[in-house]
Amino acid sequence: MGFFDSLFGGGRRGATGALAEFYDTPTRDEAWLAVDVETTGLDPNNARLLSIGWVPVDGDEIILGGAGHVIVRGEDGEESVGESATLHGLTDDEVAKGVEPREAVEMVLQALKGRKLLAHFAKLETGFLDKACRRHFGAGLKVDVADTMQREYLKYIAADREPRRDDLRLWTCRERYGLPPYKAHHALTDALAGAELWLAQDAAGLPR
Repeated sequence: MGFFDSLFGGGRRGATGALAEFYDTPTRDEAWLAVDVETTGLDPNNARLLSIGWVPVDGDEIILGGAGHVIVRGEDGEESVGESATLHGLTDDEVAKGVEPREAVEMVLQALKGRKLLAHFAKLETGFLDKACRRHFGAGLKVDVADTMQREYLKYIAADREPRRDDLRLWTCRERYGLPPYKAHHALTDALAGAELWLAQDAAGLPR
């Protein structure tokens, strides 16, 4: 099984609620959910979710009517967004008015049923969602993954070139395909940007 169909997480044993429903739903062909998360840091072990955005992709069509965005309230009284606010622009007041983490992840799992998870550097999204699923739904998140960053990286390697760090950033990748610029670090905008990049990569004939 290749990278784009790699499985993440610790399996479905003990899964409850929305996670159990996700596992009970067969994955459909050509069905993805583009997901982006904004967090207080990059490591799920010492950072937390602040917002999640998602948009479905069916074949070569982005389903804007199925898009969603949620701001995630802190747990255990930890509301401060810290220095990460300089990236995503979320304030402590906005986060304090967000939904409970369990409810937020439940919304994502409902949207993800029957789909593969699509993201740019998907390790970030799967890491934070896996942690949240273990905490709130009794098991880790095991999901088929499609990663636009990895797809770009393999394109460079196939051409016997080593990409620079900036070459693999979402917005740099989009520029190479003539896609319009968006304001970065809003979870829904970034999810949509990733979905558009995925379809542009398909149109360019990149292997999955």
